Amino acid sequence: MTRVIHTGDTHIGYQQYHSPERRQDFLDAFERVVADALDGDVDAVVHAGDLYHDRRPELPDLLGTLAALRRLDDAGIPFLAIVGNHESTRGGQWLDLFERLGLATRLGRDPHVVGDVAFYGLDHVPRSRRDELDYQFDPVDAERAVLVAHGLFTPFAHADWETETVLAESNVDFDAVLLGDNHVPDTAELDGTWVTYCGSTERASASEREPRGYNLVQFTPDEVDIRRRTLETRPFAFVEVDLAGDEGIERVRQRVREFDLEDAVVIVELRGEGETVTPAAVESFAVEEGALVARVNDKRDIDDDGELATDVTFADPDDAVRERVREMGLSSAALDVDETVRASKVADSNVRDEVSERVASLLSDDPDAFVAAERDGDAQGEDENSEGVEDAAVAEDVEAAEEVSESGTETTTESDAETTTESDAETTAESDAETTTESDSEAAADPAASRDSSLGDFA
Repeated sequence: MTRVIHTGDTHIGYQQYHSPERRQDFLDAFERVVADALDGDVDAVVHAGDLYHDRRPELPDLLGTLAALRRLDDAGIPFLAIVGNHESTRGGQWLDLFERLGLATRLGRDPHVVGDVAFYGLDHVPRSRRDELDYQFDPVDAERAVLVAHGLFTPFAHADWETETVLAESNVDFDAVLLGDNHVPDTAELDGTWVTYCGSTERASASEREPRGYNLVQFTPDEVDIRRRTLETRPFAFVEVDLAGDEGIERVRQRVREFDLEDAVVIVELRGEGETVTPAAVESFAVEEGALVARVNDKRDIDDDGELATDVTFADPDDAVRERVREMGLSSAALDVDETVRASKVADSNVRDEVSERVASLLSDDPDAFVAAERDGDAQGEDENSEGVEDAAVAEDVEAAEEVSESGTETTTESDAETTTESDAETTAESDAETTTESDSEAAADPAASRDSSLGDFA
C-alpha cells in the first residue's frame, strides 16, 4: 500500500487584496499541508503545480518554502512536483533549484517510484503548443502508474485539454491522474482511470466559497482510494444584502453586524434595488467591526437615464482583469507582456526595458509564442485565416508599457499569466468496486519551461 498527499495551487506569494496578511496566509496553508504530512502516515507529498503565484517569488516566500521542504526531507517524506502556469519561466524553474538542493523531485517522462507506485509528470503547456506533445513516458515495472499534470482537463469545467487524448496516446497505462489548475476539488472516472483535482489550499478569489484542502490518495492492489481533507484557513464572511427600494447603507451595516468579522475577509454582495451605497463606506465599516479586509460586490442594475444598465463589481478587480485576459485569446507572448506591464514587482521605471528585453528574447528563441491562441468560446477551426498571424496585441501591450513607464503611475493590479477557475458547484464522485472516493468527515477534505524547452520532456 502507498499513501500520498495530493496538493497543488498553493499560490505562495499571492498578496491578495494587496494585504500582507493574506500573502502570509498562502504560505501558512502550505505549511499546514506539510504539518499534516508529518503527522500522518504518508509516503510522499505530490504537488500538482502553481506552488508559487508568479514566476518571481520574493525572498520570504522562498525561505518559507525551503523551511517547509526541509521539514519533509528530515522526516524522509519525498516532495514530488511539476511546474504550473503561474510560476513557469522560460529558463530554469524554482522547482529545479529545490531539486538540486535535494529537497524535491521534478516529475517528468522518467518514473519516480514510491512504494509500489510509479509517478510521472506533465508540466503546464499552453494550448498553442500541445499538438507537439507525444505523451511518451519511460515504462517501469510497478504495480500502479500515476500521472501528475497541470491544466484545465476534461471532463471538468472550463476544460481546454482532453484527458482522453492524453490517456489514449500515452504508452503508459495510468491508474490515476492527479491534477492542478482548477481550484474546485472534483473527481471523475474515465475508462477505468481516476482523474482528480485537489483544489487550492487558500481562497485565491471570492468565488471559492467552499473550504479549501487537499486529497489523501491511497493505492492498493485492489483500488485507488481518494479522500478529501480540509484545511483550517482564514475565515471569509460572505454577506448577502437584498435591498428594498428605500433601503441603503444603514441596512447594509445592520446585515454586516450579524456576522463574526474578527480577522475575516468580508465580501459584501448587494442585490435588489435600494439607494446608492458607496463601497468605501461599507468596507471601512467592516474593518472597524474587526475585519481584516472587505470588498463590495454590487450586483444591482444601475440605470442612467433609463438607457444604461451596468453590473458593477468591486469585490475582486483582479479576477475581472484575469477573466477578460482569458477571453481575449492572446498569444503566450502577449500574456508575457501583459504580466510585465501589470505585475507590481516590476518598477515603473523598468517596465519599458523589461518588455523590450522579453519581446526580443521571444522573437529570437520562440517565434511561435506570437501565434494567437483560440479565443474562449470560439468553435474549433473557426477563423482559419488567423493561424500564423503575429499577435497585434503584443504591440499594443508594448505601447501600454511605455505609457505606464513614462507616466510614473504605480501599477498595483496583480496579474496572472492565465486565469484560475472555479466552477459553479462542487461535485461528488461516485465510488465503485474498483475505486472509492468519499469525503473525509473527520477533517472536513506563459508557457511552461522545462529543463531544456517549453515542452519539457515531451517535445
